[in-house]
Amino acid sequence: MAFSNKLSRLVRQSEKHASTIASLKTFSSEATHHRYHQETHSFLEPESYINSWEPPKDPKDAERMLAQLRRDYAKKVSLYRKDYVHEIEMLRVEKQRKDEARLVAERAVNEERRRLKAEAAKVRAEERKIFEEEFRRTLMKEREEKLEFWRMTGLKREEKKKDKKKLLHEQSSLWIEPKELEKKITEALVESTTL
Repeated sequence: MAFSNKLSRLVRQSEKHASTIASLKTFSSEATHHRYHQETHSFLEPESYINSWEPPKDPKDAERMLAQLRRDYAKKVSLYRKDYVHEIEMLRVEKQRKDEARLVAERAVNEERRRLKAEAAKVRAEERKIFEEEFRRTLMKEREEKLEFWRMTGLKREEKKKDKKKLLHEQSSLWIEPKELEKKITEALVESTTL
């Protein structure tokens, strides 16, 4: 009797808090699995022995029938528990398989990303090498052009000097030797005649 009172009290309390619990479960991560299980779960048919008890006249027959009912109930509960354990094990195996498949897929994606990264690094290294080679060639070409320019400038300068000297030789009607130059200068100063 005390057990049934406790049971009915628990049922009443659970009915009061059922709506609160249901709203809390929607926020939890396992709530979706629980809700999915509730929606897809197929319940068993009601047992035939419920409300099937007809009290026999002989108490020994009643005891025997009650023991038989208890054994049948224990067998059925044992079967249900085995089925439940099997179902839970199958769910665990399925979850493990999905996790492994996800890990394999992530590993493949990571390897592909690493491979693409390595290829991109190789391409960048090749481009950098080509750029450096072109840059070196351009520098060498510019250096050669500058050297050629300076050489040509030096040659032009020498040519101008030669031309100037030649022109000076041609323009002077009277070319004076360097030995006699000093003598002529002093004479020019003393006589002050124009040359």
